[in-house]
Amino acid sequence: LYILQMGSWPLAVFFYSVAVVGFSGANTFYDALLPFVASEKKVDFVSSLGYSLGYIGGGLLFLVNVLMYLNPSWFGFTSQESAIKACFVIVGIWWIAFTLPLLFILKEEGRKDSLPLNKAIAKGLRITLTTIKSFRKLKTIALFLVAYWLYIDGVDTIIRMAVNYGTSLNFPSESLIIALLITQFVAFPSALAYSAIGTRIGIKKALLVAIGAYTIIAVLGYFMTTPLHFYLLAIIIGLFQGGIQALSRSYYTRLIPKQRSAEFFGFYNMLGKFAAIIGPLLMGVVTILTKSVRAGIFSLVALFVLGFILLYKVDEEKGQKEIEIFLKEN
Repeated sequence: LYILQMGSWPLAVFFYSVAVVGFSGANTFYDALLPFVASEKKVDFVSSLGYSLGYIGGGLLFLVNVLMYLNPSWFGFTSQESAIKACFVIVGIWWIAFTLPLLFILKEEGRKDSLPLNKAIAKGLRITLTTIKSFRKLKTIALFLVAYWLYIDGVDTIIRMAVNYGTSLNFPSESLIIALLITQFVAFPSALAYSAIGTRIGIKKALLVAIGAYTIIAVLGYFMTTPLHFYLLAIIIGLFQGGIQALSRSYYTRLIPKQRSAEFFGFYNMLGKFAAIIGPLLMGVVTILTKSVRAGIFSLVALFVLGFILLYKVDEEKGQKEIEIFLKEN
């Protein structure tokens, strides 16, 4: 992206798509490692710590990039354009630097010989079909995934559409940037704090509380009128955003067979990314039909309510029994 010139949007779309695919794939394997690097007692804390550090790291880098854009001369740049291009390079270096500890320190269990690309793809497709068929017997996992898809759909839509929503309400760009930074830095301690809350009241109950909070956020977003309201909502979102993401991941590890975590986390992350399409689409359609962007944000309430109902029906003990039977038969 650094080398692209004005008008090279097809290449920009291509490189951006490659980055999204790479990032999504990396997250699948990253999440799948969770059951192997954390004991059952510590999995909630480790998951929350990962999100917490991600928020503080991402927040600091975002802050530096914003300063580079607003004050390019501070960093030796002659224009905002050159500063923005440099931001892409810095992000790439950042990703590489923080991937190295994972590559050199973490030791994987039972790594098998690699396969040629064509055979690996064929095997991956077979495993995917097998996993889909397994949901007939692992109904608890399937129920959780549907619930997760619905409520994380709403969460991701709020994350992705917040700036657009604020812009449609004519909030200044400076206010939108400040709100994004507020969310990042509030989410840093909140993700860890919410892990402690989950330990105290139960992970499932903590998730239900977070979904309830997001329902209220969607309702409050409908009535928002000033940048101050936007800041307050950014704080509330930060309080629950890291927690709902981290505890969803750790709760999922309790429901799946540890030996097959990679394939099941593949579906988990696929639903998370697919949610990035459905949520904004719902919001857009409602906005067009009602000619009100406020109605669009309010429509997300339906996703949270449905997700809440389905998650409430998830029975972890029943899920463990299903796994025991499934592993014996397979």
